[in-house]
Amino acid sequence: MTNKKPVAVIVGATSKWQTDGRNTHLAHGGDIDDQDLPIGIRWGIGGAIAQKFAREGFFVILTTRNASNAEALSQAIESQDGQCQTVEMDLVSEDSIKAAFTEIRQSVGDPDVLVYNAGYLEGRDLPPDQELLEYVPNEIFETAQHIASKGPFLIAKEVLPAMRAKGEGSFLISNNAASLRGRKRKTGQSLYYPRVMMRTLAQVLTEEYSQHGIHVANIIIDGLIDSPGTRALPMAQKRPDIIMNPVKIAEAFYYLHSQDKSCWSHELQLTPYPVNPSH
Repeated sequence: MTNKKPVAVIVGATSKWQTDGRNTHLAHGGDIDDQDLPIGIRWGIGGAIAQKFAREGFFVILTTRNASNAEALSQAIESQDGQCQTVEMDLVSEDSIKAAFTEIRQSVGDPDVLVYNAGYLEGRDLPPDQELLEYVPNEIFETAQHIASKGPFLIAKEVLPAMRAKGEGSFLISNNAASLRGRKRKTGQSLYYPRVMMRTLAQVLTEEYSQHGIHVANIIIDGLIDSPGTRALPMAQKRPDIIMNPVKIAEAFYYLHSQDKSCWSHELQLTPYPVNPSH
Protein backbone atom coordinates (compact mmCIF):
# COMPACT_ATOMS: atom_id res chain seq x y z
CA MET A 1 0.00 0.00 0.00
CA THR A 2 1.35 3.44 -0.94
CA ASN A 3 0.78 6.02 1.76
CA LYS A 4 1.81 9.69 1.76
CA LYS A 5 -0.21 10.67 4.81
CA PRO A 6 1.09 10.85 8.38
CA VAL A 7 0.25 7.67 10.28
CA ALA A 8 -1.71 7.45 13.53
CA VAL A 9 -1.91 4.07 15.25
CA ILE A 10 -4.80 3.65 17.67
CA VAL A 11 -4.12 0.73 19.99
CA GLY A 12 -7.52 -0.34 21.27
CA ALA A 13 -9.61 1.34 18.59
CA THR A 14 -12.73 -0.58 19.51
CA SER A 15 -14.62 -0.46 22.79
CA LYS A 16 -15.71 -3.11 25.30
CA TRP A 17 -18.87 -0.99 25.57
CA GLN A 18 -19.77 -0.86 21.87
CA THR A 19 -23.04 -2.43 20.80
CA ASP A 20 -21.62 -5.98 20.89
CA GLY A 21 -18.72 -5.40 23.29
CA ARG A 22 -17.74 -7.67 26.16
CA ASN A 23 -18.73 -5.17 28.86
CA THR A 24 -22.03 -4.53 27.09
CA HIS A 25 -22.78 -8.24 27.12
CA LEU A 26 -21.73 -8.54 30.76
CA ALA A 27 -23.92 -5.63 31.89
CA HIS A 28 -26.92 -6.08 29.60
CA GLY A 29 -26.89 -9.75 28.60
CA GLY A 30 -26.53 -9.17 24.85
CA ASP A 31 -26.15 -6.69 22.01
CA ILE A 32 -27.58 -3.17 22.13
CA ASP A 33 -29.03 -1.30 19.16
CA ASP A 34 -26.88 1.76 18.39
CA GLN A 35 -28.62 2.96 15.20
CA ASP A 36 -29.97 6.10 16.89
CA LEU A 37 -26.65 7.05 18.48
CA PRO A 38 -24.26 9.61 16.95
CA ILE A 39 -21.54 7.96 14.90
CA GLY A 40 -18.86 9.61 17.02
CA ILE A 41 -19.71 7.70 20.19
CA ARG A 42 -20.49 4.22 18.89
CA TRP A 43 -16.98 2.89 19.52
CA GLY A 44 -16.05 4.83 22.63
CA ILE A 45 -12.81 6.80 22.95
CA GLY A 46 -10.73 4.71 20.55
CA GLY A 47 -13.27 5.01 17.77
CA ALA A 48 -13.69 8.74 18.33
CA ILE A 49 -9.92 9.31 18.29
CA ALA A 50 -9.60 7.25 15.11
CA GLN A 51 -12.30 9.30 13.39
CA LYS A 52 -10.76 12.59 14.57
CA PHE A 53 -7.27 11.82 13.27
CA ALA A 54 -8.69 10.50 9.99
CA ARG A 55 -10.58 13.78 9.53
CA GLU A 56 -7.35 15.67 10.18
CA GLY A 57 -5.65 13.91 7.27
CA PHE A 58 -3.98 10.95 8.95
CA PHE A 59 -3.90 7.40 7.69
CA VAL A 60 -5.28 5.59 10.73
CA ILE A 61 -4.34 2.09 11.85
CA LEU A 62 -7.01 0.42 13.96
CA THR A 63 -5.62 -2.31 16.17
CA THR A 64 -7.90 -4.87 17.77
CA ARG A 65 -7.69 -8.51 18.81
CA ASN A 66 -10.13 -9.54 16.10
CA ALA A 67 -10.44 -7.59 12.84
CA SER A 68 -14.21 -8.12 12.77
CA ASN A 69 -14.51 -5.92 15.89
CA ALA A 70 -13.38 -2.90 13.86
CA GLU A 71 -15.30 -3.57 10.64
CA ALA A 72 -18.10 -1.10 11.36
CA LEU A 73 -15.67 1.56 12.57
CA SER A 74 -13.56 1.14 9.45
CA GLN A 75 -16.64 1.60 7.28
CA ALA A 76 -17.60 4.72 9.25
CA ILE A 77 -14.16 6.28 8.72
CA GLU A 78 -14.23 5.53 5.00
CA SER A 79 -17.76 6.95 4.73
CA GLN A 80 -16.28 10.22 6.07
CA ASP A 81 -13.60 10.15 3.32
CA GLY A 82 -10.94 8.96 5.73
CA GLN A 83 -8.40 6.21 5.20
CA CYS A 84 -7.69 3.38 7.60
CA GLN A 85 -6.51 -0.18 7.93
CA THR A 86 -7.24 -2.78 10.59
CA VAL A 87 -4.39 -4.77 12.11
CA GLU A 88 -4.95 -7.58 14.58
CA MET A 89 -2.90 -7.39 17.76
CA ASP A 90 -3.14 -9.19 21.10
CA LEU A 91 -1.47 -7.13 23.82
CA VAL A 92 -0.80 -10.12 26.04
CA SER A 93 1.43 -11.62 23.33
CA GLU A 94 4.84 -10.12 22.59
CA ASP A 95 4.96 -12.05 19.31
CA SER A 96 1.60 -10.60 18.28
CA ILE A 97 2.79 -7.05 19.02
CA LYS A 98 5.97 -7.55 17.00
CA ALA A 99 4.05 -9.04 14.07
CA ALA A 100 1.52 -6.20 14.11
CA PHE A 101 4.12 -3.47 13.94
CA THR A 102 6.07 -5.31 11.28
CA GLU A 103 2.87 -5.31 9.22
CA ILE A 104 2.25 -1.62 9.93
CA ARG A 105 5.78 -0.58 8.93
CA GLN A 106 5.69 -2.64 5.75
CA SER A 107 2.25 -1.39 4.81
CA VAL A 108 2.22 2.33 5.64
CA GLY A 109 5.48 3.16 7.43
CA ASP A 110 6.43 4.17 10.95
CA PRO A 111 3.76 5.85 13.10
CA ASP A 112 3.82 9.60 13.61
CA VAL A 113 1.29 9.27 16.42
CA LEU A 114 0.68 6.34 18.76
CA VAL A 115 -2.41 6.41 20.97
CA TYR A 116 -2.48 3.67 23.59
CA ASN A 117 -6.14 3.20 24.50
CA ALA A 118 -6.25 -0.43 25.55
CA GLY A 119 -8.74 -1.52 28.18
CA TYR A 120 -9.86 -4.71 29.86
CA LEU A 121 -12.83 -5.99 31.85
CA GLU A 122 -11.03 -8.55 34.00
CA GLY A 123 -12.32 -8.26 37.56
CA ARG A 124 -15.76 -6.88 36.72
CA ASP A 125 -17.48 -10.23 37.10
CA LEU A 126 -16.22 -10.91 40.64
CA PRO A 127 -19.20 -10.95 43.07
CA PRO A 128 -19.66 -8.51 46.00
CA ASP A 129 -18.21 -10.95 48.52
CA GLN A 130 -14.94 -11.11 46.54
CA GLU A 131 -13.86 -7.46 46.49
CA LEU A 132 -10.64 -8.04 48.44
CA LEU A 133 -7.29 -8.75 46.81
CA GLU A 134 -7.13 -12.25 48.34
CA TYR A 135 -9.99 -13.34 46.08
CA VAL A 136 -8.53 -12.01 42.80
CA PRO A 137 -7.35 -14.91 40.61
CA ASN A 138 -3.75 -14.62 39.45
CA GLU A 139 -4.91 -14.75 35.84
CA ILE A 140 -6.91 -11.53 36.29
CA PHE A 141 -3.89 -9.72 37.73
CA GLU A 142 -1.65 -11.00 34.93
CA THR A 143 -4.03 -9.75 32.24
CA ALA A 144 -4.38 -6.36 33.93
CA GLN A 145 -0.60 -6.03 34.25
CA HIS A 146 -0.08 -7.05 30.61
CA ILE A 147 -2.50 -4.41 29.34
CA ALA A 148 -1.65 -1.62 31.78
CA SER A 149 2.14 -1.84 31.97
CA LYS A 150 3.83 -4.49 29.85
CA GLY A 151 1.75 -3.66 26.76
CA PRO A 152 2.66 0.04 26.56
CA PHE A 153 6.27 -0.83 27.45
CA LEU A 154 6.54 -3.23 24.50
CA ILE A 155 4.76 -0.87 22.12
CA ALA A 156 7.01 2.01 23.15
CA LYS A 157 9.99 -0.13 22.18
CA GLU A 158 8.40 -0.69 18.77
CA VAL A 159 7.67 2.95 17.89
CA LEU A 160 9.98 5.26 19.85
CA PRO A 161 13.27 4.44 18.05
CA ALA A 162 11.90 5.63 14.70
CA MET A 163 10.35 8.72 16.29
CA ARG A 164 13.67 9.51 17.96
CA ALA A 165 15.54 9.12 14.68
CA LYS A 166 13.09 11.53 13.04
CA GLY A 167 13.13 13.94 15.97
CA GLU A 168 9.37 14.10 16.35
CA GLY A 169 6.25 12.11 17.20
CA SER A 170 3.49 11.76 19.77
CA PHE A 171 3.00 8.89 22.23
CA LEU A 172 -0.31 9.44 24.02
CA ILE A 173 -1.68 7.18 26.75
CA SER A 174 -5.36 6.93 27.62
CA ASN A 175 -5.60 6.31 31.36
CA ASN A 176 -8.12 6.66 34.19
CA ALA A 177 -8.39 7.99 37.74
CA ALA A 178 -7.10 4.72 39.22
CA SER A 179 -3.66 5.80 38.00
CA LEU A 180 -3.55 8.65 40.51
CA ARG A 181 -3.36 6.54 43.66
CA GLY A 182 -4.03 3.03 44.92
CA ARG A 183 -7.71 2.44 45.62
CA LYS A 184 -9.78 -0.52 46.69
CA ARG A 185 -11.39 -2.35 43.80
CA LYS A 186 -15.16 -2.20 44.19
CA THR A 187 -17.72 -4.70 42.89
CA GLY A 188 -18.23 -4.29 39.16
CA GLN A 189 -14.87 -2.62 38.54
CA SER A 190 -11.95 -3.94 36.56
CA LEU A 191 -8.70 -4.63 38.39
CA TYR A 192 -7.11 -1.22 37.88
CA TYR A 193 -4.18 -1.33 40.34
CA PRO A 194 -1.60 -1.58 37.52
CA ARG A 195 -2.84 1.68 35.97
CA VAL A 196 -0.46 3.44 38.36
CA MET A 197 2.40 1.78 36.47
CA MET A 198 0.96 3.06 33.21
CA ARG A 199 1.16 6.63 34.50
CA THR A 200 4.68 6.03 35.83
CA LEU A 201 5.77 4.75 32.43
CA ALA A 202 4.44 7.91 30.79
CA GLN A 203 6.47 10.00 33.25
CA VAL A 204 9.62 7.97 32.59
CA LEU A 205 9.19 8.18 28.81
CA THR A 206 8.72 11.94 29.10
CA GLU A 207 12.05 12.26 30.91
CA GLU A 208 13.82 9.99 28.44
CA TYR A 209 12.34 11.04 25.10
CA SER A 210 11.07 14.62 25.36
CA GLN A 211 14.57 15.93 24.61
CA HIS A 212 14.47 13.88 21.40
CA GLY A 213 11.37 15.71 20.17
CA ILE A 214 8.80 13.10 21.20
CA HIS A 215 5.68 14.33 22.97
CA VAL A 216 4.60 11.83 25.64
CA ALA A 217 1.42 12.49 27.60
CA ASN A 218 -0.79 10.65 30.08
CA ILE A 219 -4.47 11.54 29.68
CA ILE A 220 -6.60 10.80 32.74
CA ILE A 221 -10.20 10.26 31.66
CA ASP A 222 -11.94 10.82 34.96
CA GLY A 223 -15.50 9.60 34.48
CA LEU A 224 -17.98 7.43 32.62
CA ILE A 225 -17.55 7.60 28.84
CA ASP A 226 -20.53 7.70 26.52
CA SER A 227 -20.97 4.61 24.35
CA PRO A 228 -23.83 2.22 23.52
CA GLY A 229 -23.26 0.04 26.58
CA THR A 230 -22.65 2.82 29.11
CA ARG A 231 -25.53 5.00 27.89
CA ALA A 232 -27.91 2.14 28.70
CA LEU A 233 -26.72 1.87 32.32
CA PRO A 234 -29.17 3.07 35.01
CA MET A 235 -26.54 5.48 36.35
CA ALA A 236 -26.14 7.13 32.95
CA GLN A 237 -29.87 7.40 32.37
CA LYS A 238 -30.41 8.92 35.81
CA ARG A 239 -27.55 11.43 35.52
CA PRO A 240 -26.73 12.09 31.86
CA ASP A 241 -24.73 15.19 32.85
CA ILE A 242 -21.91 13.03 34.27
CA ILE A 243 -21.35 11.19 30.99
CA MET A 244 -18.24 12.20 29.02
CA ASN A 245 -18.50 12.79 25.28
CA PRO A 246 -15.81 10.73 23.47
CA VAL A 247 -15.83 13.15 20.52
CA LYS A 248 -14.69 15.91 22.86
CA ILE A 249 -12.16 13.59 24.49
CA ALA A 250 -10.76 12.88 21.01
CA GLU A 251 -10.38 16.60 20.43
CA ALA A 252 -8.23 16.78 23.57
CA PHE A 253 -5.95 14.05 22.20
CA TYR A 254 -5.55 15.89 18.92
CA TYR A 255 -4.90 19.12 20.83
CA LEU A 256 -2.02 17.43 22.65
CA HIS A 257 -0.55 16.16 19.40
CA SER A 258 -0.78 19.59 17.78
CA GLN A 259 0.73 21.55 20.70
CA ASP A 260 3.78 23.67 19.97
CA LYS A 261 7.03 22.19 21.29
CA SER A 262 7.61 25.29 23.38
CA CYS A 263 4.68 24.47 25.67
CA TRP A 264 3.91 20.76 25.80
CA SER A 265 1.45 19.30 28.30
CA HIS A 266 2.54 15.93 29.68
CA GLU A 267 -0.55 15.13 31.73
CA LEU A 268 -4.14 16.13 31.14
CA GLN A 269 -7.09 15.26 33.38
CA LEU A 270 -10.60 15.40 31.90
CA THR A 271 -13.55 15.43 34.32
CA PRO A 272 -17.27 16.11 33.69
CA TYR A 273 -18.37 19.41 35.24
CA PRO A 274 -20.89 18.18 37.92
CA VAL A 275 -18.34 16.08 39.79
CA ASN A 276 -15.12 16.88 41.63
CA PRO A 277 -11.90 15.73 39.93
CA SER A 278 -10.34 12.59 41.33
CA HIS A 279 -7.02 12.94 43.11
